[in-house]
Amino acid sequence: MPLTQDEILRYSRHLIMPEVGVEGQERLKAGKVLLIGTGGLGSPAALYLAAAGVGTLGLVDFDVVDFSNLQRQIIHNTESVNKPKVDSARERLASINPNAKVVTFNERLTKDNIMRIIDGFDIVLDGTDNFQTRYLVNDACVFKNKPFVYGSIFRFDGQATVFYPGKGPCYRCLFAEPPPPGMVPSCAEGGVLGILPGVIGVVQATEVVKLLLEKGEPLIGRLLLYDALKMNFREVKFRRNPKCPVCGDNPTIKELIDYDAFCGISRGEETKVDSKGVPEITAEELKTKIDRKDKFVLIDVREPNEYQINQIPGSKLIPLGSLPERAHELDSADEIVVHCHFGGRSAKAVQFLQKAGFKKVKNMAGGIDAWSIDVDPSCPRY
Repeated sequence: MPLTQDEILRYSRHLIMPEVGVEGQERLKAGKVLLIGTGGLGSPAALYLAAAGVGTLGLVDFDVVDFSNLQRQIIHNTESVNKPKVDSARERLASINPNAKVVTFNERLTKDNIMRIIDGFDIVLDGTDNFQTRYLVNDACVFKNKPFVYGSIFRFDGQATVFYPGKGPCYRCLFAEPPPPGMVPSCAEGGVLGILPGVIGVVQATEVVKLLLEKGEPLIGRLLLYDALKMNFREVKFRRNPKCPVCGDNPTIKELIDYDAFCGISRGEETKVDSKGVPEITAEELKTKIDRKDKFVLIDVREPNEYQINQIPGSKLIPLGSLPERAHELDSADEIVVHCHFGGRSAKAVQFLQKAGFKKVKNMAGGIDAWSIDVDPSCPRY
């Protein structure tokens, strides 16, 4: 794909590099990269790939822009709030490089559509934040023989690697089994430094460019770990597992599976701990109990820094990690309602208390976020 005069000027700093040159820039122009997610990781990756001259960028995201995204998802702006993320991202990319072709998929990625979506792309960059999608992407890339550029972030820590079928291990070789549901907090539960995804997303974009140019040493079989607090990078090497059920010598998984079931997630409950056996109460029902002056104890199991952001009047703060040693502060004869941010941690707290002999304990579904939406709009959301 020959370069135009405008492109020669635009990419001149690439063209004078012997590792890129005209031939390399033409490779980038012919490249087709699919970004799954236009959030924290997808934002910087898409921006730099478009600026670098990658010819076709595919964007997969079914979400809309929320105010809480703007702290880290730099491809979006305040005017984009409530707009589909793929539309917001497409507009921003067009303003950066109108030469880039942007193809959008405003849909949830599933086993029913992933093969169709990834088929027209050379490389897949994953910026999602849940395990079921990561296993789905991995398996599809193995079956389609496509490189999978992986990134993950949480609080101050990030990691990145490249899974390349036929050249190195896959995601299942590194993480054979998903963690139990709710064991690993999401960024919505645990938080993330706003700058962190910029670092990891740019690492992912760099790996994509190297793969398209066929230059350098990709992160194949090497997991790059980044600690922002210590400003430290380190590397962990890992190998292909010959017994891997997908990429091993004798694979047992030869088609896409039910990834929600594999990760222990009930359909429609991706962001919640499985609430089977956990009695629940809604935010509106809690408000009714408060207005009636019912006798009960309201426990908040979030962290102290979250409690400073907002709280429900009359609640008692006992962080989830402190609950085992502070359970003696509670009376099993009392009716107890537990809440957290979205309902996941509080569900775990209810399960713990039930095992400890508490019979009259309920989880407030949706957490204090539901309280802010359904009961008290003056209660700040975060």
